[in-house]
Amino acid sequence: MTHTWQIGCVSDAAAARAAAARLAVRHGVPALERARLASALGARLRQCLAEGGTWRLTLGVCGTDGGGDALHAVLTPLADASAAGGGTRWERTVPLPAADRPGGDADSDSDSDSDSDSDMVSGDDPVALSRALLNADADTGLVLDRLAEQEALVAFHRDELHQTNQGVLALHAELDAAGRAQREAFAAERRAREEAEDARRRLTFLADASAVLNTSLNHGEIVRRLPELLVPRYAAEVSVWLFDEEDDPHRPAPRPAAMVRAARTGRPQYAADHPGGLRGVDDQPPSVLHPDRPLLCVPLLTHRAPLGVLMLSPPGERWDPDDAVMLIELTRRAGIAIDNARRFEHNRDIAETLQRALLTELPTTPGLGLAARYLPATHGMNIGGDWYDAFHRPDGSLITVIGDVTGHGLHAAVMMSQLRTALRAYAVDDGSPGRLLTRLHKFLHRLQPNLYATAVIARFHPDESTLTWAAAGHPPPVLRLPDGRVRALDAKPGAMLGIPLEQEIADHTERVGPGSTLALYTDGLVERRAEGIDPGIERLVAALGSFGPAELDADLEDAADRILHPLLSDSVRDDDVCLLLCHLQG
Repeated sequence: MTHTWQIGCVSDAAAARAAAARLAVRHGVPALERARLASALGARLRQCLAEGGTWRLTLGVCGTDGGGDALHAVLTPLADASAAGGGTRWERTVPLPAADRPGGDADSDSDSDSDSDSDMVSGDDPVALSRALLNADADTGLVLDRLAEQEALVAFHRDELHQTNQGVLALHAELDAAGRAQREAFAAERRAREEAEDARRRLTFLADASAVLNTSLNHGEIVRRLPELLVPRYAAEVSVWLFDEEDDPHRPAPRPAAMVRAARTGRPQYAADHPGGLRGVDDQPPSVLHPDRPLLCVPLLTHRAPLGVLMLSPPGERWDPDDAVMLIELTRRAGIAIDNARRFEHNRDIAETLQRALLTELPTTPGLGLAARYLPATHGMNIGGDWYDAFHRPDGSLITVIGDVTGHGLHAAVMMSQLRTALRAYAVDDGSPGRLLTRLHKFLHRLQPNLYATAVIARFHPDESTLTWAAAGHPPPVLRLPDGRVRALDAKPGAMLGIPLEQEIADHTERVGPGSTLALYTDGLVERRAEGIDPGIERLVAALGSFGPAELDADLEDAADRILHPLLSDSVRDDDVCLLLCHLQG
């Protein structure tokens, strides 16, 4: 239930304040909170009277976020108050105790009249105002009682504090001696904290640097990052000597003796005119090549054999022994990271060589130019299921195909090779692109039920001015006509090859003439995670349409590169990319 008062004079303000106090009593608000509410409301009412105008006070019970109820007071200006220069809204919420909330019918509509009679106080009723004043004095008395209790408690603690101070004064001489001992203990603790902080700093640096080194699978990048990590914080200069990367194997560059000894013994060496005092490090005379600065030479060890030596000079006169231990451990981890990167690069090169060996050299066809590009993904082993092929049939027609086997790795590459071989075998018979894809679909489903592929096959015949093509779950081919118009051949394709579905893939025919160009590609060329495939196809259409009439006739290989460049502007590719251009000479 909500109660409302209009306040325009002192009597109205006093009556509203008294009614608010009575309403707080009826809802069981504790005396202290009641007094705070009355004080805050009275202060705000005095300010409203000073500003002038008419104000409305609204009091009611509302729910809270915690599931309980609260007494909510809102004081808002009416139109004349805003004109008078005031107009600031004021509100206050007082939680109601759960045990003292009024019954469920206390705020119902049936009690609205009685509640209004009991809570409303008229500014012209001196008896009601007097009773409200006495009730306010009672609340003030309760607050004063609480204040007296707190003063008594403060006085009690003051006496206890006085007695404690007397004891402290009596023991001052003993505490002075204890204070000196404590200061010495604090100094020792501070030194221990500093040492612990230094240890934490070294461990944090070691963990962060190790993460940086191990995130790269390029050993050259790891070697370049080592100086960036260490200079100038832990070294003034860093040099990396990898044994199998000499600039001139017949005339090797001169190396400090400590560096050569570290390579031969596999132990860290310290070359300086003073003992290093470093744990696990052999002391050597100062280097003839660098006599003016100490050198710490640490071998880059692996599980098989040392890869090289890391040479460092200190940022100051010498290293802290703990920093040297950390540097030796970081060098060990760097050696493992370089070895892992080299093995990955070796395996990647083998995989890429295998992938390219599986791709076909394009045949030479009079009046028809062919250009193909294959780019492996920039992540992983760089071997996948993207492929292209072009070959002649016995009737003189040319079959061009591009496809994509799901997944990556050696298994996808092997399946791609089997599909290519099966297609060439099926094409010996008189089969259209649609029938060839249908046979490949059945072949893949029987051979590998859980492996799928997409493909587009296009057939050119030297005696016909038509192009026959068919697609199975693959992005649509893009055709450029002699007049420069470019469009995607988006006729309904078949489903993916290998899915558990009986299908007959249909053929589609397009009229072509000299100067026409057909672009077959895989989804890695046009698909991006953030935008899908359609914008990429539109970019391919625009790139193919940007050529002049004679540019494709002049150099189709250059045209393939110019098409790839705007579509692959980013250096990171999540998928392989295949592009096959078929151009009828003009």
